[in-house]
Amino acid sequence: MQLQLDDLALFARIAELGTLSAVARERNVPVSQVSRSLTRLEAVCGARLLHRSTHGLSLTDEGDTLLAYSRRLLETSAELAAELHSKSRGPSGWVRVSVSVVVAEMLIVPSLPDLCQRYPQLRIDICADDRLVDMARDGIDIAIRTGQAGSDKLVARQIGHFGRTLVASPSYLQRFGRPLSVSDLDAHRLIAHSTNPKLNRWPVRGREPDAAYLVRPHARSDNAALLLALAREGVGIARVWDALAERFIRRGELVALLQDELEAQRLPIFAVVLQERHRLPKIRACIDYWAEWLAHQQMAAT
Repeated sequence: MQLQLDDLALFARIAELGTLSAVARERNVPVSQVSRSLTRLEAVCGARLLHRSTHGLSLTDEGDTLLAYSRRLLETSAELAAELHSKSRGPSGWVRVSVSVVVAEMLIVPSLPDLCQRYPQLRIDICADDRLVDMARDGIDIAIRTGQAGSDKLVARQIGHFGRTLVASPSYLQRFGRPLSVSDLDAHRLIAHSTNPKLNRWPVRGREPDAAYLVRPHARSDNAALLLALAREGVGIARVWDALAERFIRRGELVALLQDELEAQRLPIFAVVLQERHRLPKIRACIDYWAEWLAHQQMAAT
């Protein structure tokens, strides 16, 4: 049996994307070329690998078996090539990173100059989107998330943590005064999250676990970056990620409020990788670097 790695890689992408045309667009080749590769693979295997119907493509039993072995072979091939290359020239190649817009802008982008200086052969492709991506289908190497991996096909490594801080701009405080206690917030203009009610319960330190200040907003948004922007522009008081607010607090553009009265609610930040790719040198290099970089940032903030 003479299997070609490129045919196996193409077959794996057909299984992940669900159509021949999607794979053709991804590879920038005619659909007929993808179809010929699939036909060649089925001939070598002596079996039909896909069911074709009006509802789309689905794997046959033989196709499901081939997909499992294809992923192992492709993983081993990629690891071997990467290891040999990294020993002589260091980690290299494209790394596609999925991250929310606000984390991309405030954390990942500022880290890139030093990352690129350390590993000049790396190329970073940032997919900034607040949705939860399908890593295999979308070709994502690393997803930066604030929750655990929800599948045994994923490997999650904690690279940092974040809490939440109450902030307002100096201009707002000059106009409306500074709240000195949680109860003072009743007289202030508060900014809320419009789609996640949990974020509008600001937990009070030292009280029972369910104790929280319930926000009655004057403005709201469904986007973390906009919550921060609204606070910076003096619209009101917002509760935002401390990692995102820290640079503006240092520059005097924002003031942290009621830190002794409200819980920070620290949560982990994870780098999530497909199980079959987490040993690739280029992926290990990025994750190690971001863990180091975030630790440095958090130390500087304390």
